[in-house]
Amino acid sequence: MRTVDFHAYGHPNVVGEHKTTLEITTEKELTSQGTCIIGVRTTQTLRDLDDEIKILAKSTRTQIQLTMSVDGLIERVKGRGSPGLTYSDPISMVARTSSFECGRTVMVGADRVASDLDRRFIQKLRNPDIVIKCQLSYAKR
Repeated sequence: MRTVDFHAYGHPNVVGEHKTTLEITTEKELTSQGTCIIGVRTTQTLRDLDDEIKILAKSTRTQIQLTMSVDGLIERVKGRGSPGLTYSDPISMVARTSSFECGRTVMVGADRVASDLDRRFIQKLRNPDIVIKCQLSYAKR
């Protein structure tokens, strides 16, 4: 298993209502139209992950999990890798329920997305000073 720890921050415009995706971005600003974005100013990009992780992400046998923690509340999103995941984007990482692949896709077949997160968790993410402790983990089945 490989893991990567990083963090992101909350933002007053976090809505967390998107029904098919969840996104964390390096961007500093967020409009209310970004209903999938739950964290900004992340310290990790997909492009900067090491080659071993990028190889793991290309396998349909790899389980990928994003764990997020804020003030004792923990949320987990589980999905899988896919051959078309390039991890080339320098700005965003997106968990998707679908099988759509692009440079921003961190996992496909996600079991949860922004709208599935506990509303208490989302409420805490509306504080721009809140730190979201994140971990990506990669395990071959």
